[in-house]
Order: sequence, then structure tokens, then C-alpha cells
Amino acid sequence: MAGTEGGDGVAAPAKQKITLLNGVTLIVGCIIGSGIFVSPTGVLANAGSVGVALVLWTLCGLISTLGALCYAELGCCIPRSGGDYAYILEIFGPLPAFLRLWVGMVVIRPSLAAIVALTFAEYAVKPFYPNCDVPSSTAKLLAAVCITMLTFVNCASVRWTTRIQDLFTVAKLAALVAIIAVGLAYIGMGHTSYLQPSTAFKGQVSVGGTALALYSGLFAYAGWNFLNFVTEELRDPYRNLPRAIGIAMPIVTLVYVAANVAYFSVVSPAEMLASPAVAVTFGEKTFGVMVWAVPVFVALSTFGGVNGIIFTSSRLFFVGAQEGHLPAILSFVHPERGTPIPALLLLYALSLVMVAMGDNVYLLINYVSFVLWSMVGAAVAGQLWWRYKKPDLVRPIKFNILVPISFFCFCLFLIAVPMVAEPFNAAVGACIALTGIPIYVAGVQWKNKPKSLIRFNDKTTKFLQKLLVVVPQQDTKPEPLLGDQTLPSKT
Repeated sequence: MAGTEGGDGVAAPAKQKITLLNGVTLIVGCIIGSGIFVSPTGVLANAGSVGVALVLWTLCGLISTLGALCYAELGCCIPRSGGDYAYILEIFGPLPAFLRLWVGMVVIRPSLAAIVALTFAEYAVKPFYPNCDVPSSTAKLLAAVCITMLTFVNCASVRWTTRIQDLFTVAKLAALVAIIAVGLAYIGMGHTSYLQPSTAFKGQVSVGGTALALYSGLFAYAGWNFLNFVTEELRDPYRNLPRAIGIAMPIVTLVYVAANVAYFSVVSPAEMLASPAVAVTFGEKTFGVMVWAVPVFVALSTFGGVNGIIFTSSRLFFVGAQEGHLPAILSFVHPERGTPIPALLLLYALSLVMVAMGDNVYLLINYVSFVLWSMVGAAVAGQLWWRYKKPDLVRPIKFNILVPISFFCFCLFLIAVPMVAEPFNAAVGACIALTGIPIYVAGVQWKNKPKSLIRFNDKTTKFLQKLLVVVPQQDTKPEPLLGDQTLPSKT
């Protein structure tokens, strides 16, 4: 699978083009997608009351911030792109890391791109179908166009990609600020009946329901670790990685909680539970003739989300190829633009397959969410293990030990819930992950492959290299701190 003999040409140097501002907008832009416009219904349905729902939105922000802080420390100790794949590889070895890569490649990353692109398509054309559902074929076609256009931009220029991310992050924040402002105006006019403590906490609350509400809320916060997938392209990552996280996470949490307060100032709990997209219901009751603006808000938000997913996901494939876990061609970049074109095109093809699957892609995400949280928990468990095993490791940033311990406990809770509540889905997700074992044995561990297979692999690599005009990238990473002799080397 991972033949490296076929590369021709001069290696291209790694280019660190992502600034602190780009890092902040990447995190904010990846987190704020369709979730805040849709997920409030799922959180309320399982929370049991408005008050508990608002508490859980705040708690989800805290949990995500703890996770982001853990990943900031990991990203500075292991300054490589690839996120938890790179951390699991360094701490636990190649097989667990390959399984993380396998699930991410075949399901999680292309599915996320497809889901957000389909959401974009639904809302982008909704003004043209005011009284009926958007045709499935229309949504799929527009989602494919969205992914195609953004893949082209990602192939063409990192700077263009980051500028699109900056622009659409500002646009989606402006949209949410507009919703929040309208909600505050209604609160100022006395519309607080659903927010009064005497009524807000009325309802039946259960442990199982709370857990499911947390899942819905954390889905809306998904993306807090995406900057770690492009660490090597971040300028001065030892400073800018934790700074970007420290700026972005409070912004997202504040906006999310404020947006939910705004919703409940206008929309009753019963209306929210009956609405497939609470933001649209909110707009219908407040925006008047400007009600068409709400689907536009959602479309802008999700378009930027697709861009961020494509940008970070391609780097996961790229790093996996660098480590020999995927075909070598996926680690090649354009010599001038520095963009990983082969990895982007693989993600593009897989994402289009997921778009064609339509609603079935949501089922796949449900299956592997258990595995995803297991891998996140494994990365943080590795962080705790290194705190014990390597106490003298130079850590550019180091948080109180309670931070990783607390987040690890949350991960255990989120892993245990589907095992009890949805054991079938958890079992299917585990089986999907385990299918990577024979792929790993055949593609990575099998060293004495037939010469004919090696020649075919090399010829294919050279052909694709010439076709796509790409070369191997120089194996560079952020400079270690002065006197630090313990930063890990490549596995």
C-alpha cells in the first residue's frame, strides 16, 4: 500500500501559511455549521426542559474547551499535522493509529463533508421551494457542486482557502449576531415567559435523556480539534495553537448559548420540538418580509463549514501517507502551491459517494460516533500516560492535570452511553473499525510483497505524479524549543 520508491522530482518545502487569525476562523468556522440552526431541537427533546437545555449547551462548550486544551498540549508536544491520528501513532503505535485513520478515511471525514454540503444545498435552494420539500436530486446535485468548487479552491491555493474560511466565518457570526440581537430585543420587550426560572426548569429530566442531549450538543460543537490536523502549516504553532483555541472556544460557547436564549425568547418549547430547523421557525416569527434571510444564513454557515472540513481532512490523509499507512502519492504536494492535491482528490471522490448515499450517510455517522469518541479518549489517555512516563518532556504549554483527567472522564461517559443505549450501533461501529486490521496487515505489515506488485505500485505513483504535477514534500516540522532533546521523531 505504502510504496515510496516511485517519487520523482525535487521535494517541495512545507509552507506555514496559516496565521493566528486563520487558526481562529478555522476553529470557529468548522464548529459553527448547521448545528446551531438545527441541533437545539434535539437537545431540548432529550433535556426535558428549557433550563436544563441551556445548562447543557454551556456544559457542552466547557467539555469541548477542555478537549481543545488537551489537544493544544498534545499539539505542542507532538508538533505534527494529523490530530489524534498523529498522537495515537506516537504514543500507542501504528496499528491503533491506522484504525483511527481507516475510520476517518472511509466514513467520518467524507461523511461530514457530505452531510454539511447536503445541508448547504437544502437551505441554499429552500427560498425557491417555499411551500414544499427540496427535491432530493436537486439537493444532491448542488451538494456535489459545492464540494467540487471548494475542492478546486483547496487544490489551487492555501491562501484562497483560508480567505474563504475567514470570509464565511465572519458571515456566519454576523448571521448569529443578528439572531441574538433580535432575541435580546424581544427579551427587552418582556418576552421572557419561557426563560423564567419558575417555568424554564419544569419537565422530566433523566440520566439517559441528558446523555443523549449531550450528544446532540457536542455534535454542534464538533470541530474544536480541527486546527490540530494542520499544525505543521500553522505559523509559530507553539504560540498560535493554544492562542487560537483560547480565543475561538469562548467565542463559540458564548454565541451558542446566546443564540439559544434568543430562540427561547420567541419560540415556545412545543414549537421548537415540532420544528426541523428552529432558526427557520424563529425567522418566520420575527424577520417578517426578510424571512428568506434565515435559509441564506444557514447556507453561508454550512458553505464555510464544508471548506474547513475539506481543508483539514485532506491533511489527515496526507499525514497518513507520510507515515506509510496510505499510498505514497497521497503525501505529494504541488511544488509551487504546496497543496496536497492527491489527498484532496481522494477526499473529493469519497465525499461524492457519500452525497450519492443521501440520508444513509447519517446512519453511518451514528455507527462510528462511538469509535470517534473512543479515539479521542485514547489520545487524551496517552497524554496522561506521558505525564507519568515522561515527566521531563519539555512541554511548551502544560495545563493542570485536572484538565485532561476531567476530559478523559467525559470521554468515558460518552463511550459508555451508546454501549448501553444503542449497543447495536456501537457494535457496528466497532466492526467498521476492525475491518481495518486486514487492510493494515496486507498493506503495511506485509513487507515482502511480490516484485510485480511493487513495480505496479511505483509505475502508478509516477504516472499520477506526472498527471497531477506533484512532488514529495520535504519532511519538515516546527523547530523544537532550545535545549529540547525529547520531542518525538517520526515513527
